[in-house]
Amino acid sequence: MPFRPLPATLAGLAILSLSVADAAPRRPSSAAKPAGPAAAASATPGPSDWRTPDPQDVLVIDTNKGRIFVELAPQVAPQAVERVRTLARQHFYDGLTFFRVIEDFMDQTGDPKNVGSGGSTLPDLPPEFSFRRGSDAPFTSVAHLDGQESGLMGSLPVISQPIALAAMTADARVNAYGTFCAGVTGIARAQTPNSGNSQFFLMRGTETKLDQGYTPFGRVIAGQDVVRAIKVGEPPVAPADRMETVRVLSDLPPASRPHVRVIDTASAWFAAYVAKVRADKGDGFTVCDLELPSDIK
Repeated sequence: MPFRPLPATLAGLAILSLSVADAAPRRPSSAAKPAGPAAAASATPGPSDWRTPDPQDVLVIDTNKGRIFVELAPQVAPQAVERVRTLARQHFYDGLTFFRVIEDFMDQTGDPKNVGSGGSTLPDLPPEFSFRRGSDAPFTSVAHLDGQESGLMGSLPVISQPIALAAMTADARVNAYGTFCAGVTGIARAQTPNSGNSQFFLMRGTETKLDQGYTPFGRVIAGQDVVRAIKVGEPPVAPADRMETVRVLSDLPPASRPHVRVIDTASAWFAAYVAKVRADKGDGFTVCDLELPSDIK
């Protein structure tokens, strides 16, 4: 069942209103001391095993703790992606704090008031909790369970109906949704599904209770160590950690723009890596056990 937030507290608008007890935030077994993906596979990735994301689909978040790269997922949440791009280009996010941070769960930010009750002057967003997946959408399947398949669209972990069912639907598509593994970024909201605006959160650990109740719009592809280094608290003891600047990669000056690569989930290297992790995890294997190597220069 989709997760719904608990009653709000902060001025009647505690976005992503979860208590530690009810959310049961937890770090997945693979996240306590994760082995690097390259160590799990039989060989290091070769030149053909990488892909270069569209620079318009990469968000560069410079914090006082370090830099975070998020690959956006416009096929899954086009309106949320466009909102975050727009606000980044307005420099709206610059200087905003991580005002609510729960260990093993998530870092919340994006409020101009830095308390959880504010937003931008733009209209609130509609929910994009799920989407219709077609056979034309790049998807790497990694597991089948209970009539569903899990895999990755780009870097985003996704749960989907089997694509074979698309032959029986009017639009030749099936239902799918992004799942909140560690590193996934989501739009924060209040009680009503269409109350998201500017606030967002980055997952420190895995919490699938958020699935189909919040809009996932991307995933951290580099800097997850920074996400987990952000000071914890509700709110954190002052001074809270902050986003110094947030930019779309394509907007950075060419001379200072980093070159970003991430592992291609359609590559032979990734297939071998998935097989190794699946064998290690056994029946407990999920798409959230998979890490995606990146290369930033």
